Amino acid sequence: MSDRHAENSPLSTLRALTARVVGAFETVANPVTEREREYRRIVALCAPFSVLLFVAGLYPLSEVVRISVSTAQYRSVGFSLDAYATLFGDPYYRQVAFNSLWLATGTTLVSVGLAVPIAHALEKYDLPGEDLLVTLVSFPISLPGIVAAFMILVLFGNNGVVTAVTAALTGARPTDLAFAVSVPGLFVAFVYSMVPRATLILRGTYAEVDSAAEEAAQALGATPFETFRYVTLPQIRPGITGALILTFRTGLAIFGTLVVIQTLVVWTLQLSRELGVGYDVQVAGAMATVYFAFTFLFTVLGLRYTSAEVGI
Repeated sequence: MSDRHAENSPLSTLRALTARVVGAFETVANPVTEREREYRRIVALCAPFSVLLFVAGLYPLSEVVRISVSTAQYRSVGFSLDAYATLFGDPYYRQVAFNSLWLATGTTLVSVGLAVPIAHALEKYDLPGEDLLVTLVSFPISLPGIVAAFMILVLFGNNGVVTAVTAALTGARPTDLAFAVSVPGLFVAFVYSMVPRATLILRGTYAEVDSAAEEAAQALGATPFETFRYVTLPQIRPGITGALILTFRTGLAIFGTLVVIQTLVVWTLQLSRELGVGYDVQVAGAMATVYFAFTFLFTVLGLRYTSAEVGI
């Protein structure tokens, strides 16, 4: 009995783990078989990202978590859950979370809904100037959120182009028509930034659609809509799921647009305010921790129960 307890002791477990780690390092350093050499190549390829993950990911995240439970304003000392109690107990922060979720959800559904026909047209038809169309569709990805928000102001602001033309045609006052700095304006700015991301994922999915099955359905008398519904849609459903996951995460993360159009307080905007002078650093750390945990679990569960492939 004593020998069994000795084998299961923490010290024995630690020794076994150490031996395995040392053995793994020896295998990488001095490979003998082809499988071990392949293992070394994998380690070499993953090493740069592993270093980056630790330096720019895990370590800063651990510091954020420590700050969120610290009892001092600018030092990681003590332990307190007051910041989390504030987040979950204060109605203001619950409203901020609700604003973030409904805005990200709404813009995600609209963006993916627009991206499906765009990807369908680009992949299924020989469009004139297709390269130019692809460039225009993907162009918003390269724009900072601040620039996208400024474009919304130029189009739909009090002196915006669309506002002025509509006012001239209807006789209404421009100030009554302008909506750039309202929630609808923010919604449009979000969608403008998110549609290209969804479109790029769906174009990749459309490239793998079995065209022969679509042609067979049409040969049997199916209408274009019936072909899309019963043949194409089931094949692109993983891509749609992936686009939903990616655009939803993007909707939660957008910040630059909110710097210009601060009509709705969402999580990222409030987080920046918490980091300002006179605000609570612990609450900011708690907000960052909750944000990371939510988006990470959302992505893991989304990929766990679907066959979608989503880029980071």
